[in-house]
Amino acid sequence: MKKQLFIVSVLVISLCSFNVLHKFYVSVTQIEFNEEEQSLQIISRIFIDDIEKVLRERYDEKLELQSKQQETKVDQYLNTYLKQKLRITVDGEEVFFSFLGKEYDNDLVLCYLEVENVSSFETIKVSNLALMDFFEEQQNIIHVKKGKKRKSLILEKERDQGMLKFSE
Repeated sequence: MKKQLFIVSVLVISLCSFNVLHKFYVSVTQIEFNEEEQSLQIISRIFIDDIEKVLRERYDEKLELQSKQQETKVDQYLNTYLKQKLRITVDGEEVFFSFLGKEYDNDLVLCYLEVENVSSFETIKVSNLALMDFFEEQQNIIHVKKGKKRKSLILEKERDQGMLKFSE
């Protein structure tokens, strides 16, 4: 009996000493050049609980992202926050995006953005500081697609921007 109790105790202590739920701090932003519409179409995917925490601390402690009553306020806060944290430079010139809206997909919020009047580009520089001041391990993955070419960056606190070159 003592031997079984000892084995069970060791198993319980071992299991309790491991953190089974590992929290990933990551966002994924896709930037796609639409030649026909001469625009950059952007989708930024962020975990709801992470961005909700940030928006509560910055703007409104009672904010609930998925609340229908607060939808306009949530859009305003997301727009403001993303404009502070996401910077895009096309061929050496900073461009500005419009916040088109958002939708929820399971535990993610998908933010839709667009940069108009981009006829083409050879280089794109992206800086994404979203959530980095709240989560030390935050990584922001950037995928850029132009035609059939797709290039990616992984941005983190020490390296929060990067440039991608597309030759025609």
